[in-house]
Amino acid sequence: MLSSGSTTVKNLPLKRRLCFLLKLVCFVSSVLIFCEFLIYYVVIFQCRWPDVKGGAHMSEKETSASVLKAIILADTHLLGEIKGHWLDKLRREWQMERSFQTALWLLQPDIVFILGDVFDEGKWSSPQAWAEDVRRFRKMFKCPVSTELVVIVGNHDIGFHYEMTPYKVNRFEKVFNFTSGKLLTRKGINFVLVNSVAMEGDGCAVCRTSEAKLVALSHKLNCSQQKLSNSNKGCRDVEKLPASEPILLQHYPLYRKSDAECTGEDSAPPEEKNIPFKEKYDVLSQEASQKLLWWFQPRLILSGHTHSACEVLHAGKVPEISVPSFSWRNRNNPSFIMGSITPTDFSLQKCFLPFESRVFTIYCAAGALLVILVLAHVQLLTPPFYFAQRLISKHKAV
Repeated sequence: MLSSGSTTVKNLPLKRRLCFLLKLVCFVSSVLIFCEFLIYYVVIFQCRWPDVKGGAHMSEKETSASVLKAIILADTHLLGEIKGHWLDKLRREWQMERSFQTALWLLQPDIVFILGDVFDEGKWSSPQAWAEDVRRFRKMFKCPVSTELVVIVGNHDIGFHYEMTPYKVNRFEKVFNFTSGKLLTRKGINFVLVNSVAMEGDGCAVCRTSEAKLVALSHKLNCSQQKLSNSNKGCRDVEKLPASEPILLQHYPLYRKSDAECTGEDSAPPEEKNIPFKEKYDVLSQEASQKLLWWFQPRLILSGHTHSACEVLHAGKVPEISVPSFSWRNRNNPSFIMGSITPTDFSLQKCFLPFESRVFTIYCAAGALLVILVLAHVQLLTPPFYFAQRLISKHKAV
């Protein structure tokens, strides 16, 4: 009996240690699950589709049939094999994948637009590296059958104008079914896809082809918005398109001097706002910008490239929205645009992703609490009086 009792007493500390260890594992697991998975649901769940004028007077069936729900994001910059560290890749791609898949599940958009710079090293990639980058992209940004994915080309995908080659352009077009000057019509809404890298205006082969397609498309759209008469005989044999004014989708923004007039928490930092933009590098040239405005007379322009948000009004009536980067590598507060669009109107709403600084704060607070719990368990956090008494008693015993 005595030996059995002594064994039970000896086993008590072991059971307590195992119980404490189990509690620590549960605590650490809970923090990891929240910060790496649940936080995306908590944050994106708060985003709501904006209402379009007249939407309040439509039935739910009429609204879903006539309003196109679009998500617009930009500059994912998937890291390549040259400059991309494996840990950086793992972290950033996990963040973007979880954000994107969570947004698809919660918001269920009809279409997703990515406005260029999908890859960080597309301008340098070997065929093998390109294939690997494309594989990772398809895994991260996989869409259900009910959601269409449309990708616009950016300078990091095919290089700046002086690096752009037909091979790189064709490689991108083959994977993403992208063509500059392509018209995409959904629910009576016209979207014009522009290769803004090819708007250099120097007559290069890619530039000539791209501009020719844009001019031809401009003619079709303009004819579709006119009534046939003797004064517009040039439109008689032209294919008719929906009469909706187009929305331009491109990577480079139209010309603006700087981001000085941009506002909002995700606009450029104060120290960068007054830095002048370089034409054909940071923004399109004034000439190319005027051409696009004149050719298409768009009702909205959506662009990326600057990694910061901005709203500009061109010619006093055409709004342009610069969409900030979707990657935490480029900003602490990435976001995407939610658009409710009809053939005659649109309404946009921004949806922010989890702030990386807040996730880091949660990890730091959890780490500090973990240290305190461990120290308390091994009785190193006893009050100073008892701690000193214990030291004295140990010294006397020696």
